[in-house]
Amino acid sequence: DEVLTEAKEANIPVVLLDRGVDAPEDLYLTSVASDQVKEGTVAGQWLISTVGDKPCKVVEIEGTVGSSPAINRKKGFDEAVAAVPTITIVRSQTGEFTRSKGKEVMEGFIKAENGGKDICAVYAHNDDMAVGAIQAIKDAGLKPGTDILVVSIDSVPDIFSAMVAGEANASVELTPNMAGPAFAALDAYLNNGTIPPKFIITESKLYTPADDPQGEYDRRKGLGY
Repeated sequence: DEVLTEAKEANIPVVLLDRGVDAPEDLYLTSVASDQVKEGTVAGQWLISTVGDKPCKVVEIEGTVGSSPAINRKKGFDEAVAAVPTITIVRSQTGEFTRSKGKEVMEGFIKAENGGKDICAVYAHNDDMAVGAIQAIKDAGLKPGTDILVVSIDSVPDIFSAMVAGEANASVELTPNMAGPAFAALDAYLNNGTIPPKFIITESKLYTPADDPQGEYDRRKGLGY
């Protein structure tokens, strides 16, 4: 609170990006963030629309234990698919948001589920773990994207490469440009005195191989994420 209080006393507007703070709302102008529960929900809804009423066993690779993205992305997805009795989450384990751990966890899931033949889809809390899982699926002699559906969150360049190769099916975007809405809100406030909403939620956009994955890769590859 101390830094925010000093900023308020100096008449410096504060805009929060991506992470909230436990502070009185009058100490900051607005908070720009993604809705992480919605990200999980969008991923779950994609799976429901893709598999329809066919039985589907899902394995879930979670983010770092206790982190808000892991908690919220799990909540959104799990609650969405819970509405469909034919979709069941059979295994769930943390991959710590890393590619190497995602691969390791997926290897364990594959061994436990009949060499992967019983797995219909893998849901990873970020694209990096999904890319690791894709490698594990290939190592097991199965086709990612076909034998096992792959859905994840972030929309980083490498997941679009995987889509181009036919090895990933869907990714929900964690908006990389949170500064855009933040600057727009700040500009309106400073120039016109317009008070922005206290919370600005960025879009959780779904990308699939139908959405020009090569073009998305080319547009994003130099952005450093």
